[in-house]
This record gives sequence, structure tokens and C-alpha cells, in this order.
Amino acid sequence: MSDTPSGALPPKAPRTERGRRTLRKLLDAAALEFGEKGFHEASITAITRRAGTALGSFYTYFDSKDEIFRALVDDLSSKVREAARNARQQDVPALETERASLAGFLRFASEHKEIYRIIDEAEFVDPESFRLHYHNTARRIHERLAEGIRKGELREDLGEAHAWAIMGMNVFLGLRYAVWSEDASADDVAELANSILREGIARR
Repeated sequence: MSDTPSGALPPKAPRTERGRRTLRKLLDAAALEFGEKGFHEASITAITRRAGTALGSFYTYFDSKDEIFRALVDDLSSKVREAARNARQQDVPALETERASLAGFLRFASEHKEIYRIIDEAEFVDPESFRLHYHNTARRIHERLAEGIRKGELREDLGEAHAWAIMGMNVFLGLRYAVWSEDASADDVAELANSILREGIARR
């Protein structure tokens, strides 16, 4: 993973490689702090302590705890996108794309369990970031479905609601099998979900 934050840079974007490394340290430390303590109990001082940076370094890039939280949600959303994208190969069937994307997300979530607490808190701390995270995730799934339709691999009546349904399944599979317990492999869970997409659940 690059030292450069994945998502949109904060208003005071770093201009040097050293600055980008410091910003990366702050965001990584914020993920741990917010993930362990929640937004209200977390503190800027604790974030800089975890990051191994001076308190002044925080204010070089962020004006408040709210601002770094907002940047963190965006950063985590971008990391989810990267994990899903990096897990799949190009020019594979549409259903294989969905299987690989979910497996990549599950592996990411198992390594970054804090993402669920942070995204859930965003609904109350920064509702716009919360909505944007899910809207963007569903939009990417919808775009993949549209590509599958274009290639003649998927039903032509698939739309936005189907993308949200797939996302909902993926989110809760991640909660159950990556955060609460890892008693099934990411590949096995992704294959199970993919079988639902392939076959449905109605008895034939």
C-alpha cells in the first residue's frame, strides 16, 4: 500500500513525501483510536501519540477531530475499493468478478475490523460521509452489473436495487465472518454468496 492516503486529501494536503508519510501515520493511528474507543472517547492527543508525531503535526493537516474522522471514513472507503479491485482479475466473467470482489473485501475486513465501528459511527458523526460510503459502493457494483449485462452474461433487468441488495449481503457477511468470527474462509464465504447470485434460492 502506498504511503499516500487512498482517498481525498484533507484541506491542508501535504506537498512533500515526508508530509504524506506523516499524514498516513495520522490516519492509520486515527483508525486504531476511533476503532477502539469510538469517536467521542477518542482524542487528538491519543491519535498523535499512536502516530508518533508531535501534536502540532496534527494541526498541519486537520483542524479538528471531526475533520480527521471525515477524512478517515473517506480513506477507509477508498481502501475497501482497492481491496476489492486488487482481488479480481481483468476480463473475467461478471459473476467471478463479484466473487473475487467479495473475497477481497472479506480479507480486508478481517485485517481491519475497526472499519465496521467507524463506518457505523459515521451515520451519527458525519451522516454525509456515511451515505457517500454506501452510495459509492453500490454505484460500483451497479456499474459492474451493467458491464455484465452489456457482455450478455447477466439478466437485462438488473438495476440499482439489485446492486444495493448485493452490497447488503456483502456487508453482513463481512460482519459475521470477518469481524465477529473467522470460522469460515473468505473464499468459502464468497463462493457461498456467489452461488446465491448464480442460482437463486427457489427450489427448481
